[in-house]
Order: sequence, then C-alpha cells, then structure tokens
Amino acid sequence: MNEMAYSRVRNNRINLYKSKTFKNAIMWIVLGFFLFYTIAPLVWLVISSLKTNGELMGAPLALPKTLQFQNYKNAFEVSGLGRLFLNSIIVSITATILNVIVSSMASYSIARYDFKGKELIFTLISAGIMVPVSALMVPVFILIKNLGLYDTKLALILTYSAMGLPLSIFIIRGFMNTIPKELEEAGVIDGCNFYQIFYKIILPLSRAGIVTAITFQFLYCWNEFIYAMLLTSSQTNRTVQVGIRFFSNQFTTDYTSMFAAITISIIPAIAGYVVFQKQIISGLTSGAVKG
Repeated sequence: MNEMAYSRVRNNRINLYKSKTFKNAIMWIVLGFFLFYTIAPLVWLVISSLKTNGELMGAPLALPKTLQFQNYKNAFEVSGLGRLFLNSIIVSITATILNVIVSSMASYSIARYDFKGKELIFTLISAGIMVPVSALMVPVFILIKNLGLYDTKLALILTYSAMGLPLSIFIIRGFMNTIPKELEEAGVIDGCNFYQIFYKIILPLSRAGIVTAITFQFLYCWNEFIYAMLLTSSQTNRTVQVGIRFFSNQFTTDYTSMFAAITISIIPAIAGYVVFQKQIISGLTSGAVKG
C-alpha cells in the first residue's frame, strides 16, 4: 500500500515537472520570437548602413564586403545632420522640462485636493491620450500661424509640451495618489507652506513616476515627425527626423546614408531608456499596483 502511494506521488511529481518544463519551453520560445522580432530590424539597419547601395540592392541580407563608414560622414554632410541633431536636442529637452513642470503641478492639484468636478477634469485630460495626433493638425497649424510662431523652435516646444500633457498627468497623478497624506500633515506641523510641501515632500517621493513621464515625453519629442514637418519650413528649425527625408529626391535615394542617419538618430532614445529603465519600470509598476 505504501509502495502504491509512493509510486502515485512520484508519478504526480514527474507529471508536474513535465508540465512545468513544457510551459517554460513555450514561454521561452514566445519570448525568443518577440526578441528576434524586435532586435532583427535594428541589426539589419546597422549592417545595411555599412554597405554600398549596390550591395544593399543586390543582397539585402548579406554582410558588407567592406565596411562603409563613409555613409556616416555622408549623413552629416548631405543633410546637415549636426544642426538638425542640435535642434532635436534643444526642442526635446525644453519641451520635456516644460511638460513635466506643468504636469507635476496639475497632478498635485488633482491628486491631493478635493474640489467639485475633480474626477471629470481628470477624465477629460486622460481622454486626450486616445485622441489621434493627426486629428489636431489643422487647429494646431492655424493656432501657431495666428500666433506668429510658424517655423520656430518655440512652435514645436509648445506643441510637444501640450501633446504630452495627458499621458504625463495620468502617470504622475497615479503615483502621487500613493503618497500618504500624513506626510503632508507632518510638513504643515513643521511649518512648511504650500510650495515647500510640493517641492520638498511630494516631488521627491514622486521621483519614479516623474522620471517615467520624462522618458516617455522625451522619446515622443525626439521621434515625432508630423508636427516637425508641418510647423517648420527651414533647416534652421527642423529636427533630425525631418532631415532624414533629405536623402531621397525625385530620381534617386541614398539608402545606406539614410540608414546611417537613422542609426544615429535612434542612439539617444535607446541610451535614455537604458539609463533610466529601472526608474521607468518602478514608476509604471508602482502606479499600476498602488494607484
């Protein structure tokens, strides 16, 4: 009887182990597929940027016979990529700072104070996340034109800051909701005024959520193309994403130099995520679980 019971327990453990192993194998296969799906285009892009146009057209998936670093030099010379790169940095950083300042103050008001219509206001703001960017092209263009800001960096800065507010407020507000109100009360007892509570207590404790919002906003500003093309007309104010199209004209396209420019343009976005990935994950998970 004991042997039968032991055999049954052993068989159950073996079956459980096989089932767990099978599930793990399926999980790793799925993860491997998505990893390949994500990494393969980037690897192909970098390899293609080191080919000649003839090699690219003749054998798109083959390795280059000789590494063509000249393509990266052409990327700067043909499109003035250095100037466009600087424009993107100025616009992205300034728009991100402005966006986070406004969204932090708005999130604090919505998260920490009770007033009539509070949830309605937050719902209307959050609904902006679902509005297609292309749906606002005409009103934004007319507004910028009437303000006399067309073909200026300020036009892009204000537009990008406003476009990113719904998502930034949604992220930061959810995180501020998790901060105990007793900390604010303790600050009041210690003599802190409204501004001191905000800057010395709430903002430091909301750092993970703010870093998450900063990262998403910066990536949006850096990669945005539609409004950069719509609101600027001179190379003095255009961003790097618009500059990439200079490699294509009516008769020919310098694909390899274009790929080199694209490779250069995605480096800041990847570097930013690598540096702040822990804060991003912490901000998203904390807001999701507690908020």
